[in-house]
Amino acid sequence: MTREARHDILFEPLAIGPVTLPNRFYQVPHCTGFGVTKPASQAAFRGMKAEGGWGAVCTEYCSISPSSDDEPYVSARLWDDEDVARLRLMTEAVHAHGALAGVELWHGGLGANARESRLPPLAPSQMANEHTPWVVAQAMTVADIEREQDAWVAAARRAVAAGFDIVYVYGSHSYLPAQFLSPLTNLRTDAYGGSFANRARFWLEAIERVREAVGERCAIAVRIAADSLAAAGVDPDEGAAFVRAADPLVDLWDAAVGAEAGEHRTDSGASRHFAQGYQIELTRWLRAATSKPMIGVGRYTDPDLMADHVRSGAIDVIGSARPSIADPFLPAKVRDGRYDEIRECIGCNQCYSRANYGRHIGCTQNATAGEEHRRGWHPERFAPAANADRDVLVVGAGPAGMECAIVLARRGFRRVHLVDAAPDVGGHVGWLARLPGLGDWARVVDWRRIQLRRLRRQIEVITNQPLDAATVRSYGAEIVVVATGSRWLTGGDPRLVAPESVADGLPAGAVAVLDGEGYLVGAACAEHALGLGRRVTYHSPFDRVAPFLDETLEGVLLRPRLATAGLALAPLPSSLADINADVIIDARGRRSDEALYHELCDDPGDLEAVYRVGDCAAPRMLADAIFDGHRLAREIDGPQPAVARVWLRG
Repeated sequence: MTREARHDILFEPLAIGPVTLPNRFYQVPHCTGFGVTKPASQAAFRGMKAEGGWGAVCTEYCSISPSSDDEPYVSARLWDDEDVARLRLMTEAVHAHGALAGVELWHGGLGANARESRLPPLAPSQMANEHTPWVVAQAMTVADIEREQDAWVAAARRAVAAGFDIVYVYGSHSYLPAQFLSPLTNLRTDAYGGSFANRARFWLEAIERVREAVGERCAIAVRIAADSLAAAGVDPDEGAAFVRAADPLVDLWDAAVGAEAGEHRTDSGASRHFAQGYQIELTRWLRAATSKPMIGVGRYTDPDLMADHVRSGAIDVIGSARPSIADPFLPAKVRDGRYDEIRECIGCNQCYSRANYGRHIGCTQNATAGEEHRRGWHPERFAPAANADRDVLVVGAGPAGMECAIVLARRGFRRVHLVDAAPDVGGHVGWLARLPGLGDWARVVDWRRIQLRRLRRQIEVITNQPLDAATVRSYGAEIVVVATGSRWLTGGDPRLVAPESVADGLPAGAVAVLDGEGYLVGAACAEHALGLGRRVTYHSPFDRVAPFLDETLEGVLLRPRLATAGLALAPLPSSLADINADVIIDARGRRSDEALYHELCDDPGDLEAVYRVGDCAAPRMLADAIFDGHRLAREIDGPQPAVARVWLRG
């Protein structure tokens, strides 16, 4: 396979200050939940991206001092030499593959949670953190300002000692430098408040001091919001004026959008609301204010769009967080012309939810994300299985079954048979991706369908073939994996319909949605019914529509849209008879379709082993179901494949 010539521009090197970016693929800073708490996981996770061809790989936000303690959220830190040693593991892993390593030096100001330090956060002015109860900032004195700028310089010097090539003076997303710049959070009347020049002073001084300290050894980068969302409080003209003022001190601009919190969550826009490349116009506007290289982000997965946006001059570098998680080898695949192997991000924001809400980071598309160290998984390499001389039958070609079959084939099993009773592979994703805003979720099936085709000599795919226990026992495979999924529970009222039938049409009349899940399906079914012009009432035990969508940055954008379309809210009734609707979409819960598994366990016949994966074991989020299928295939030659091996910590 050969790379298409129009993508050559993505592999041109670019000088950024004293260092050179080897190509135009740049993993921008993004959270993992690793920080310096799990340094080996951090190193392996970032190093995998460097191996996959990313020209630069950055940390998550990295606290410069104990006054910017963000517990319980996990950041990197450069407070002392111990932190240096832990982050050096990452820079060594990144440098081993010829990439640059970047660190996003951060002070949260008013936005720091400070639950570990028990100290009040520092900010330009005293005000409460509207998102965290009982957190009120201490207004910084001039001595505080000098001390925190000293901390920035000290952290930058530690970054050099740790081996970083790019040092950020991070101020975007409403953190301390942006709090000084914004008249909404800077109420000062001294030399650091009032006029634009005074409000810009703190950030400009911090950049200048960091540049003086490390600028001959490291590129100086600044991440800044390229918009004027209300939560950020920065006028667009002032934002551009700041870029022009700071430009002589900066080697690389990293253009983001949005604020740390607020009603407009566009910084990691979910596919439900934003197409890829959606930030380009804001970035293009900011581009006019600088002559320095600029990174643009926007969930880029299409190399044609990447090349077009770089060629247009709007951006110089393709910034990526989520697509680099979904496929750490995306740049290498573009470089080598292996376009059909790219595992495209679906924009579900499971990674964001997990990294920022106390879970181990994971990805719907890439089951190996976050498992590079603790489980030793590589997204492109698979060790031969010790029991590969067997045939394996996977019953159920939904996402978990497809994933399991693909990994089993890559591990060298003699023959893998993937059988499903439905007319096509994909399981529940087939109907889910037809609901409003969820079209990109079809990539889960699309990518795996391509892999099944590429592995057709190892995997036999059979659809329209229901299997009972007797047929399975006589099939001829030694090992059976049951991946029959789960079903929504309905019954007791003739008006009830299951969510999986909604995309195919609804009976006439008013609609009620019963949502006991609080995540994806109930809200999507409601939006679909509203789109058909129906009167829709939403019944739920929760205090708002689909509360889990707040963790994926979808809820605050979806709810106003549903309200504008006429969605009416009501509590979950004690009886279905109390619901005044002609059609009731029942999304209260699912139950595993596990009868075949238990029948085979009770009477395995000559089968060597029977396992179950995905929703057949327990209904769960798609990312976890796919992970479950992947894990079993990775560990199927171990002593107890049904039980996950103990993973490494750290």
